[in-house]
Amino acid sequence: MKILKYLLIAFIVLGGLYAAVYFMKSNSKSPITYETETAFTTSIEDKTVATGKVVPEEEVEVKPQVTGIIDKIFVEEGDEIKTGDLIAKIKVVPNEQALNAARGRVNNANINLGNAKLDYDRNKALFDKGVISAQDFQNIQLRYDQAKQELRNAQNDLQIIRQGSTGGAQAITNIRASVSGTILEIPVEEGDQVIQSNNFNDGTTVATIADMKKMIFEGKVDESEVGKLKVDMPLSVSLGAIQDKEFDAKLKFIAPKGNEEQGAVQFKIEGDVYLDEDFFVRAGYSANASIVLEKKDSIMAIKEALLQFDKETEKPYVEIAIGEQEFERRDIEIGISDGINVEVISGITKEDKIKVWNKTEPKKKGEDEEEEEASN
Repeated sequence: MKILKYLLIAFIVLGGLYAAVYFMKSNSKSPITYETETAFTTSIEDKTVATGKVVPEEEVEVKPQVTGIIDKIFVEEGDEIKTGDLIAKIKVVPNEQALNAARGRVNNANINLGNAKLDYDRNKALFDKGVISAQDFQNIQLRYDQAKQELRNAQNDLQIIRQGSTGGAQAITNIRASVSGTILEIPVEEGDQVIQSNNFNDGTTVATIADMKKMIFEGKVDESEVGKLKVDMPLSVSLGAIQDKEFDAKLKFIAPKGNEEQGAVQFKIEGDVYLDEDFFVRAGYSANASIVLEKKDSIMAIKEALLQFDKETEKPYVEIAIGEQEFERRDIEIGISDGINVEVISGITKEDKIKVWNKTEPKKKGEDEEEEEASN
Protein backbone atom coordinates (compact mmCIF):
# COMPACT_ATOMS: atom_id res chain seq x y z
CA MET A 1 0.00 0.00 0.00
CA LYS A 2 2.81 2.40 0.88
CA ILE A 3 4.48 1.75 -2.49
CA LEU A 4 1.29 2.54 -4.32
CA LYS A 5 0.85 5.63 -2.23
CA TYR A 6 4.37 6.87 -3.07
CA LEU A 7 3.88 6.06 -6.74
CA LEU A 8 0.64 8.02 -6.75
CA ILE A 9 2.31 11.04 -5.11
CA ALA A 10 5.22 10.86 -7.56
CA PHE A 11 2.79 10.64 -10.48
CA ILE A 12 0.87 13.67 -9.25
CA VAL A 13 4.11 15.72 -8.78
CA LEU A 14 5.45 14.79 -12.20
CA GLY A 15 2.11 15.58 -13.77
CA GLY A 16 2.08 18.98 -12.10
CA LEU A 17 5.61 19.76 -13.29
CA TYR A 18 4.75 18.68 -16.83
CA ALA A 19 1.63 20.84 -16.81
CA ALA A 20 3.60 23.84 -15.50
CA VAL A 21 6.30 23.46 -18.18
CA TYR A 22 3.69 23.05 -20.89
CA PHE A 23 1.82 26.12 -19.68
CA MET A 24 4.98 28.24 -19.62
CA LYS A 25 6.00 27.16 -23.12
CA SER A 26 2.56 27.70 -24.58
CA ASN A 27 2.30 31.24 -23.15
CA SER A 28 5.86 32.40 -23.69
CA LYS A 29 6.77 34.45 -26.78
CA SER A 30 9.69 33.60 -28.93
CA PRO A 31 12.78 35.77 -28.13
CA ILE A 32 13.51 38.74 -30.45
CA THR A 33 16.51 38.39 -32.69
CA TYR A 34 18.12 41.83 -33.00
CA GLU A 35 19.67 42.89 -36.26
CA THR A 36 22.73 45.12 -36.46
CA GLU A 37 23.97 47.94 -38.68
CA THR A 38 27.28 49.76 -39.06
CA ALA A 39 28.33 53.39 -39.49
CA PHE A 40 28.92 54.76 -42.98
CA THR A 41 30.40 57.81 -44.72
CA THR A 42 28.01 60.38 -46.14
CA SER A 43 27.23 64.10 -46.44
CA ILE A 44 24.67 65.76 -44.16
CA GLU A 45 22.87 69.07 -44.52
CA ASP A 46 21.06 70.71 -41.62
CA LYS A 47 18.16 72.54 -43.25
CA THR A 48 15.21 74.60 -42.18
CA VAL A 49 12.16 75.53 -44.24
CA ALA A 50 10.49 78.94 -44.10
CA THR A 51 6.93 79.28 -45.40
CA GLY A 52 5.76 82.48 -47.04
CA LYS A 53 5.07 83.99 -50.46
CA VAL A 54 6.75 85.81 -53.33
CA VAL A 55 5.85 89.47 -53.83
CA PRO A 56 7.24 92.37 -55.87
CA GLU A 57 10.11 94.17 -54.21
CA GLU A 58 8.25 97.47 -54.49
CA GLU A 59 4.57 98.20 -54.97
CA VAL A 60 3.47 101.77 -55.69
CA GLU A 61 -0.08 102.93 -55.00
CA VAL A 62 -1.26 105.72 -57.30
CA LYS A 63 -3.60 108.13 -55.52
CA PRO A 64 -5.41 111.25 -56.76
CA GLN A 65 -4.49 114.78 -55.71
CA VAL A 66 -8.11 115.96 -55.93
CA THR A 67 -11.43 114.64 -54.72
CA GLY A 68 -13.86 113.60 -57.42
CA ILE A 69 -15.50 110.81 -59.42
CA ILE A 70 -13.73 108.37 -61.76
CA ASP A 71 -14.74 109.51 -65.24
CA LYS A 72 -12.69 107.05 -67.35
CA ILE A 73 -10.14 104.27 -66.74
CA PHE A 74 -7.65 103.66 -69.55
CA VAL A 75 -5.74 100.58 -68.31
CA GLU A 76 -6.49 97.04 -67.12
CA GLU A 77 -4.90 94.78 -64.55
CA GLY A 78 -1.83 93.11 -66.05
CA ASP A 79 -1.02 95.94 -68.48
CA GLU A 80 2.60 97.07 -68.81
CA ILE A 81 2.90 100.85 -68.44
CA LYS A 82 5.64 103.46 -68.30
CA THR A 83 6.13 106.52 -66.16
CA GLY A 84 3.70 109.25 -67.21
CA ASP A 85 1.19 106.97 -68.95
CA LEU A 86 -2.44 107.97 -68.45
CA ILE A 87 -4.26 105.70 -66.00
CA ALA A 88 -7.58 107.46 -65.41
CA LYS A 89 -9.45 110.73 -65.55
CA ILE A 90 -11.29 112.19 -62.59
CA LYS A 91 -14.25 114.55 -62.75
CA VAL A 92 -13.66 117.00 -59.95
CA VAL A 93 -16.35 117.30 -57.29
CA PRO A 94 -15.57 120.36 -55.18
CA ASN A 95 -15.71 120.18 -51.43
CA GLU A 96 -18.50 122.54 -50.39
CA GLN A 97 -16.68 123.81 -47.32
CA ALA A 98 -13.46 124.44 -49.23
CA LEU A 99 -15.42 125.98 -52.12
CA ASN A 100 -17.23 128.36 -49.80
CA ALA A 101 -13.96 129.36 -48.11
CA ALA A 102 -12.33 130.00 -51.50
CA ARG A 103 -15.24 132.20 -52.61
CA GLY A 104 -14.99 134.17 -49.39
CA ARG A 105 -11.28 134.67 -49.95
CA VAL A 106 -11.95 136.00 -53.47
CA ASN A 107 -14.56 138.44 -52.12
CA ASN A 108 -12.18 139.68 -49.42
CA ALA A 109 -9.44 140.09 -52.01
CA ASN A 110 -11.83 142.16 -54.19
CA ILE A 111 -12.70 144.40 -51.23
CA ASN A 112 -9.06 144.90 -50.32
CA LEU A 113 -8.18 145.61 -53.94
CA GLY A 114 -10.95 148.19 -54.28
CA ASN A 115 -9.80 149.98 -51.13
CA ALA A 116 -6.16 149.85 -52.26
CA LYS A 117 -7.12 151.26 -55.67
CA LEU A 118 -8.98 154.21 -54.13
CA ASP A 119 -5.99 154.95 -51.92
CA TYR A 120 -3.66 154.63 -54.90
CA ASP A 121 -5.72 156.95 -57.16
CA ARG A 122 -6.04 159.60 -54.45
CA ASN A 123 -2.36 159.64 -53.57
CA LYS A 124 -1.26 159.50 -57.20
CA ALA A 125 -2.95 162.85 -57.81
CA LEU A 126 -1.22 164.27 -54.76
CA PHE A 127 2.11 162.83 -55.89
CA ASP A 128 1.70 164.38 -59.34
CA LYS A 129 1.20 167.77 -57.65
CA GLY A 130 4.27 167.21 -55.49
CA VAL A 131 2.30 167.16 -52.24
CA ILE A 132 3.65 163.78 -51.02
CA SER A 133 7.09 162.32 -51.29
CA ALA A 134 8.11 159.56 -53.73
CA GLN A 135 8.80 157.13 -50.87
CA ASP A 136 5.27 157.50 -49.46
CA PHE A 137 3.78 156.98 -52.91
CA GLN A 138 5.92 153.84 -53.47
CA ASN A 139 4.56 152.30 -50.30
CA ILE A 140 0.99 153.00 -51.43
CA GLN A 141 1.70 151.54 -54.88
CA LEU A 142 3.23 148.42 -53.25
CA ARG A 143 0.06 147.79 -51.23
CA TYR A 144 -2.00 148.21 -54.39
CA ASP A 145 0.12 145.67 -56.31
CA GLN A 146 -0.04 143.22 -53.38
CA ALA A 147 -3.83 143.50 -53.33
CA LYS A 148 -3.98 142.67 -57.07
CA GLN A 149 -1.70 139.64 -56.55
CA GLU A 150 -3.78 138.42 -53.61
CA LEU A 151 -6.88 138.54 -55.79
CA ARG A 152 -5.20 136.49 -58.52
CA ASN A 153 -4.09 133.89 -55.95
CA ALA A 154 -7.58 133.62 -54.51
CA GLN A 155 -9.11 133.24 -57.97
CA ASN A 156 -6.61 130.48 -58.86
CA ASP A 157 -7.36 128.62 -55.63
CA LEU A 158 -11.07 128.83 -56.40
CA GLN A 159 -10.49 127.47 -59.90
CA ILE A 160 -8.38 124.57 -58.55
CA ILE A 161 -11.14 123.61 -56.12
CA ARG A 162 -13.78 123.83 -58.86
CA GLN A 163 -11.89 122.26 -61.75
CA GLY A 164 -8.85 120.52 -60.28
CA SER A 165 -6.33 122.77 -62.07
CA THR A 166 -5.81 126.31 -63.33
CA GLY A 167 -5.10 125.34 -66.92
CA GLY A 168 -8.37 124.01 -68.33
CA ALA A 169 -11.97 125.05 -68.57
CA GLN A 170 -13.34 121.57 -67.81
CA ALA A 171 -13.44 120.15 -64.28
CA ILE A 172 -11.34 117.09 -65.28
CA THR A 173 -7.94 115.99 -63.93
CA ASN A 174 -5.64 113.23 -65.20
CA ILE A 175 -4.12 110.44 -63.09
CA ARG A 176 -0.78 109.30 -64.51
CA ALA A 177 1.66 106.52 -63.61
CA SER A 178 4.44 107.63 -61.28
CA VAL A 179 6.63 104.56 -62.05
CA SER A 180 7.03 101.98 -64.78
CA GLY A 181 5.82 98.41 -64.25
CA THR A 182 2.78 96.16 -64.32
CA ILE A 183 -0.71 97.11 -63.17
CA LEU A 184 -1.34 94.68 -60.30
CA GLU A 185 -4.70 95.96 -59.16
CA ILE A 186 -7.33 98.56 -59.98
CA PRO A 187 -9.60 98.65 -56.92
CA VAL A 188 -11.94 101.31 -58.33
CA GLU A 189 -14.43 101.43 -61.19
CA GLU A 190 -15.78 104.18 -63.40
CA GLY A 191 -18.27 106.18 -61.38
CA ASP A 192 -16.61 105.54 -58.02
CA GLN A 193 -15.88 108.52 -55.81
CA VAL A 194 -12.25 109.00 -54.77
CA ILE A 195 -10.64 111.08 -52.06
CA GLN A 196 -7.46 113.08 -52.50
CA SER A 197 -4.27 112.27 -50.63
CA ASN A 198 -3.41 114.82 -47.97
CA ASN A 199 -1.84 115.18 -44.53
CA PHE A 200 -4.90 113.74 -42.82
CA ASN A 201 -5.97 111.03 -45.28
CA ASP A 202 -4.06 108.43 -47.32
CA GLY A 203 -6.50 108.92 -50.15
CA THR A 204 -8.18 106.39 -52.43
CA THR A 205 -5.90 104.03 -54.35
CA VAL A 206 -6.68 104.20 -58.06
CA ALA A 207 -4.08 101.62 -59.16
CA THR A 208 -1.20 99.55 -57.77
CA ILE A 209 1.94 99.28 -59.90
CA ALA A 210 4.94 96.97 -59.42
CA ASP A 211 8.00 95.79 -61.30
CA MET A 212 7.36 92.04 -61.78
CA LYS A 213 10.99 91.47 -62.75
CA LYS A 214 12.14 92.16 -59.20
CA MET A 215 10.54 89.67 -56.82
CA ILE A 216 11.39 88.82 -53.22
CA PHE A 217 10.50 85.99 -50.88
CA GLU A 218 8.74 86.96 -47.65
CA GLY A 219 8.59 84.29 -44.98
CA LYS A 220 8.92 83.51 -41.28
CA VAL A 221 11.26 81.31 -39.26
CA ASP A 222 11.05 80.07 -35.69
CA GLU A 223 13.10 81.70 -32.94
CA SER A 224 15.01 78.44 -32.39
CA GLU A 225 16.56 78.76 -35.86
CA VAL A 226 16.77 82.49 -36.51
CA GLY A 227 20.09 82.69 -34.64
CA LYS A 228 21.66 80.39 -37.25
CA LEU A 229 20.72 82.67 -40.15
CA LYS A 230 23.02 85.23 -41.72
CA VAL A 231 22.46 87.82 -44.43
CA ASP A 232 23.58 86.65 -47.91
CA MET A 233 22.90 82.97 -47.12
CA PRO A 234 21.65 81.08 -50.22
CA LEU A 235 17.99 80.03 -50.39
CA SER A 236 16.16 77.56 -52.57
CA VAL A 237 12.59 78.74 -53.21
CA SER A 238 9.85 76.41 -54.45
CA LEU A 239 6.43 77.71 -55.50
CA GLY A 240 3.16 75.92 -55.00
CA ALA A 241 1.94 77.04 -58.43
CA ILE A 242 5.05 75.87 -60.34
CA GLN A 243 5.86 72.19 -59.86
CA ASP A 244 9.32 70.62 -60.13
CA LYS A 245 11.07 73.99 -60.24
CA GLU A 246 13.24 75.69 -57.64
CA PHE A 247 14.43 79.27 -57.83
CA ASP A 248 17.72 80.43 -56.35
CA ALA A 249 17.54 83.29 -53.88
CA LYS A 250 19.72 85.16 -51.38
CA LEU A 251 18.75 86.16 -47.87
CA LYS A 252 18.83 89.95 -47.51
CA PHE A 253 16.85 90.77 -44.37
CA ILE A 254 16.23 89.24 -40.93
CA ALA A 255 13.77 91.05 -38.68
CA PRO A 256 15.27 92.33 -35.42
CA LYS A 257 11.94 91.78 -33.65
CA GLY A 258 9.74 88.70 -33.62
CA ASN A 259 5.97 88.33 -33.34
CA GLU A 260 4.21 85.68 -31.28
CA GLU A 261 1.93 83.46 -33.35
CA GLN A 262 0.05 80.55 -31.79
CA GLY A 263 2.44 80.39 -28.86
CA ALA A 264 5.65 80.52 -30.94
CA VAL A 265 7.79 83.54 -31.75
CA GLN A 266 8.29 84.00 -35.49
CA PHE A 267 10.80 86.29 -37.23
CA LYS A 268 10.22 87.77 -40.68
CA ILE A 269 12.86 87.21 -43.35
CA GLU A 270 13.23 88.45 -46.93
CA GLY A 271 15.31 87.20 -49.83
CA ASP A 272 15.95 88.34 -53.41
CA VAL A 273 14.61 85.74 -55.86
CA TYR A 274 16.47 85.12 -59.12
CA LEU A 275 13.74 84.59 -61.69
CA ASP A 276 13.80 82.34 -64.75
CA GLU A 277 12.55 83.88 -67.99
CA ASP A 278 10.84 80.60 -68.89
CA PHE A 279 8.45 80.96 -65.95
CA PHE A 280 6.07 83.83 -65.19
CA VAL A 281 5.87 84.35 -61.43
CA ARG A 282 2.75 86.15 -60.25
CA ALA A 283 2.64 88.29 -57.15
CA GLY A 284 1.39 86.48 -54.08
CA TYR A 285 2.35 82.90 -55.01
CA SER A 286 2.73 80.77 -51.87
CA ALA A 287 6.32 79.58 -51.47
CA ASN A 288 8.69 77.60 -49.28
CA ALA A 289 12.32 78.57 -48.86
CA SER A 290 14.84 75.88 -47.95
CA ILE A 291 17.81 77.26 -46.04
CA VAL A 292 20.98 75.22 -45.46
CA LEU A 293 22.08 76.08 -41.92
CA GLU A 294 25.11 73.76 -41.90
CA LYS A 295 26.65 71.23 -44.27
CA LYS A 296 29.38 68.63 -43.79
CA ASP A 297 30.82 66.32 -46.46
CA SER A 298 32.41 62.88 -46.07
CA ILE A 299 31.63 62.36 -42.39
CA MET A 300 30.92 59.19 -40.39
CA ALA A 301 27.24 58.83 -39.64
CA ILE A 302 24.60 56.36 -38.51
CA LYS A 303 20.85 56.27 -38.89
CA GLU A 304 19.23 58.48 -36.28
CA ALA A 305 16.81 55.66 -35.42
CA LEU A 306 19.71 53.71 -33.87
CA LEU A 307 20.22 56.32 -31.16
CA GLN A 308 19.05 55.84 -27.60
CA PHE A 309 19.07 58.46 -24.86
CA ASP A 310 19.81 58.10 -21.17
CA LYS A 311 16.68 58.80 -19.10
CA GLU A 312 18.59 60.82 -16.52
CA THR A 313 21.33 62.62 -18.44
CA GLU A 314 19.60 62.56 -21.87
CA LYS A 315 22.99 61.84 -23.43
CA PRO A 316 22.99 59.68 -26.59
CA TYR A 317 24.31 56.13 -26.70
CA VAL A 318 24.10 53.00 -28.85
CA GLU A 319 24.38 49.30 -28.09
CA ILE A 320 27.33 47.47 -29.68
CA ALA A 321 27.38 43.72 -30.37
CA ILE A 322 30.01 41.87 -28.30
CA GLY A 323 28.77 38.36 -29.01
CA GLU A 324 25.88 36.36 -30.41
CA GLN A 325 22.86 38.51 -29.47
CA GLU A 326 24.91 40.10 -26.69
CA PHE A 327 25.25 43.88 -26.56
CA GLU A 328 26.86 46.54 -24.40
CA ARG A 329 26.16 50.24 -24.05
CA ARG A 330 28.53 52.68 -25.75
CA ASP A 331 28.22 56.46 -25.13
CA ILE A 332 28.81 58.54 -28.26
CA GLU A 333 29.17 62.19 -29.27
CA ILE A 334 26.96 63.32 -32.15
CA GLY A 335 27.00 66.32 -34.50
CA ILE A 336 24.60 67.63 -37.12
CA SER A 337 21.53 65.74 -38.26
CA ASP A 338 19.12 65.93 -41.17
CA GLY A 339 16.40 63.96 -39.40
CA ILE A 340 17.42 60.67 -41.03
CA ASN A 341 21.17 60.40 -40.53
CA VAL A 342 23.24 61.86 -37.71
CA GLU A 343 26.96 62.60 -37.54
CA VAL A 344 29.03 60.55 -35.07
CA ILE A 345 32.00 62.50 -33.76
CA SER A 346 33.37 59.90 -31.35
CA GLY A 347 32.48 56.74 -29.44
CA ILE A 348 32.32 54.08 -32.18
CA THR A 349 34.13 52.92 -35.30
CA LYS A 350 32.88 51.80 -38.69
CA GLU A 351 33.54 48.18 -37.72
CA ASP A 352 31.22 48.25 -34.70
CA LYS A 353 27.90 46.49 -35.16
CA ILE A 354 25.11 48.63 -33.75
CA LYS A 355 21.93 47.09 -32.40
CA VAL A 356 18.67 47.92 -34.14
CA TRP A 357 16.92 48.30 -30.81
CA ASN A 358 13.53 49.52 -31.97
CA LYS A 359 12.76 46.71 -34.39
CA THR A 360 9.28 45.39 -33.65
CA GLU A 361 8.56 41.67 -33.48
CA PRO A 362 6.05 40.42 -36.07
CA LYS A 363 2.78 39.32 -34.51
CA LYS A 364 1.82 35.69 -34.48
CA LYS A 365 -1.06 34.43 -36.50
CA GLY A 366 -4.31 35.06 -34.71
CA GLU A 367 -2.95 37.77 -32.36
CA ASP A 368 -4.62 40.57 -34.36
CA GLU A 369 -7.99 38.82 -34.02
CA GLU A 370 -7.47 38.30 -30.28
CA GLU A 371 -6.55 41.97 -29.75
CA GLU A 372 -9.56 43.10 -31.77
CA GLU A 373 -11.88 40.88 -29.70
CA ALA A 374 -10.31 42.18 -26.47
CA SER A 375 -10.83 45.79 -27.55
CA ASN A 376 -14.45 45.11 -28.38
